Amino acid sequence: MNKEEAKIRRAFSERDKQERKSQDTWQVFKIMGEFVEGFEKLGQLGPCVTIFGSARTAPDSKYYLMAEEIAKLLTQEGYGIITGGGPGIMEAANKGAQMAKGTSVGLNIKLPFEQTCNPYIDHDKNITFDYFFVRKLMFMKYAQGFIALPGGFGTMDELFESLTLIQTGKIAKFPIVLVGKEYWKGLHEWIINVLIEEKYISPDDINLITIVDTAAEAVSVIDAFYTKYMLKPNF
Repeated sequence: MNKEEAKIRRAFSERDKQERKSQDTWQVFKIMGEFVEGFEKLGQLGPCVTIFGSARTAPDSKYYLMAEEIAKLLTQEGYGIITGGGPGIMEAANKGAQMAKGTSVGLNIKLPFEQTCNPYIDHDKNITFDYFFVRKLMFMKYAQGFIALPGGFGTMDELFESLTLIQTGKIAKFPIVLVGKEYWKGLHEWIINVLIEEKYISPDDINLITIVDTAAEAVSVIDAFYTKYMLKPNF
């Protein structure tokens, strides 16, 4: 490379840096806009439970039907339902909330595939995000409990985010319920036999989760927790 070519390359590199800096600056305002919209729409909610699970779960799946039943039972107990707003388990939970005439919130995410808004979300509580981290904050901030049904990477991400925040004291402890003993068995055993055994987490950390097999059991865990503790914002 001669001196002239090197000079041109440096000039292009500097221009790229300035363009990236400008893009990053404007991105801050877009992120702030998502926070503001989420806070304004969700700030007036009463107590809610977030229900996680796979977007790929079929309507005839036992877990779809269970999510629907859990949402109905929680709604009858006075809780609103928050989901990721998409199909599968999320759709089932929003459907159950709507069938029981309860609050049905959908926090959707823009994706190139898979995720579409389900039709069972209250029209004034349907929010679509560009950023996963903003969406996850809304899940955490406005829910008094998490119920996770079988799912993939997204479900695991949301589950371990909540566990980490509670473990580190960033948010107050609240109930985390995993539905489907057979599905969660391997993960549960790995946490005990690897994470606890090799001292990566404390033995008491396993008590942050409760694994159940029925809709009634899932709801009873939430109810039992709030017979002991007051309902309050997470942060």
